[in-house]
Amino acid sequence: MPLDPFPVNLEEWLARIENSGYRLTEPLRAVTEVMAKNHRALSPVDVYDLGRAIYPKLGLVTVYRTLEKLEGIGLVQRVHQVGGCNGYIAAPSGHQHLLICQICGRAEYFSGDDLSVLLSSIEAQSHYSIREHWLQLVGVCESCG
Repeated sequence: MPLDPFPVNLEEWLARIENSGYRLTEPLRAVTEVMAKNHRALSPVDVYDLGRAIYPKLGLVTVYRTLEKLEGIGLVQRVHQVGGCNGYIAAPSGHQHLLICQICGRAEYFSGDDLSVLLSSIEAQSHYSIREHWLQLVGVCESCG
């Protein structure tokens, strides 16, 4: 069953950014607001376009740097998109996996997967000790389908 990670509390995100030692500049606020208010995977260019409506002087390099900061402190998560470019979404709380619509980019989290048999088999074949995993499913959402 999908779990909606939203709504994100923008004020809590801003406090977490400050507590991580970053200064709350207007460009950082614009990127953070875009990421906190979106329910779909956004490319850096998408974030740039949406962020310029909030802060017209926003630069694309600043968007990339800010997304790296937000990912580093656990507020956003990088996702693979069908077109090959990375996208970003609000990070989940706890261990959850992701559903992404390949048409509109809408993202939802889900939990309840039991991959223990598969992981045990992979460990036995590869001799790796698997420490964590991440599952991303791509399909078409109800609105687009």
